[in-house]
Amino acid sequence: MRSLAPSHLTGAAFATLLLTAFMMGANHVAARTAFNHGLDVLTAVTVRSMVTAGVVALILWQQKVALQVLPRQRKYLVAVGLLIAVQSVCLYAAVARLPVALALLAFNTYPLTTALWARILYGHKPERTLLMAMPVMMLGLALALDVFGAASGLGTARHWGQIGMGVVFALIASVAFGLALVLTQHETVGVDGRLRTFTSLSIVGVLTALLASTQGGFQWPQAQPGWWGLVMLTLLYGTAFTIMFTVLPKLGVVGNSAIMNAEPVFALVLAWFLLGQSISPVQLVGAAVVVCTVLWLGLHKPKLNPAGP
Repeated sequence: MRSLAPSHLTGAAFATLLLTAFMMGANHVAARTAFNHGLDVLTAVTVRSMVTAGVVALILWQQKVALQVLPRQRKYLVAVGLLIAVQSVCLYAAVARLPVALALLAFNTYPLTTALWARILYGHKPERTLLMAMPVMMLGLALALDVFGAASGLGTARHWGQIGMGVVFALIASVAFGLALVLTQHETVGVDGRLRTFTSLSIVGVLTALLASTQGGFQWPQAQPGWWGLVMLTLLYGTAFTIMFTVLPKLGVVGNSAIMNAEPVFALVLAWFLLGQSISPVQLVGAAVVVCTVLWLGLHKPKLNPAGP
């Protein structure tokens, strides 16, 4: 999906994009609430993906979208679906272990991993804007994650003992999503975005359900707030995707906009207000650097989004 600069957007489109970014950020805050009350990651991803796949299936049926794909495209659609499964599980695993905003900030390094995969697989040289942004983004992420443990007062070893696995999961999600973007852009050209999303979400839902069955089955929330979290994460995620495929095209927005990268900002505010999660002023500066850098990249370089985080 290609990005549009804000100057090309109507007021209604801009507001709708902000609403969509808000819902995607709120989805992760709702997920953390559910995780805090007994829901496990595989159950969350399965429910979210299968319900949203059902919504997208209704859109495909109602809009009479052609379902034919070439054999080569079919192979890569499966590959993209598997990668989105890895991304979905790892990102939620990061959200379960880190402050929500920090998990999303670490994941938002995917423009860098996308460029890396494009270089490795297709020999594409990174654009000058990306090379300029890379050290700035990494500096911002280092500040946001408090890499030396100064803001937390724990020191490097204890601090990374607390956040290390969450950061690893977020970065794996970034790597998987970057590869999914590159394969989507180069190997599924001509496949309708709605069909591509339905395929990816269906694969994610089936795969995570199978994984859950090998680990004792689904683990549901143990308290009412957890159930509300599960309902809200599914509703927010599904609604955001429905808006992407029904409302935004009518407003003249073709796909995802750089404005959508404001998601960590909304998550930061919501997590502070609803979960009591807070980060230090230095970490806030780092978060601002990462978000602004990703926004700047989004305004300078078109990108594709096969299924969303």
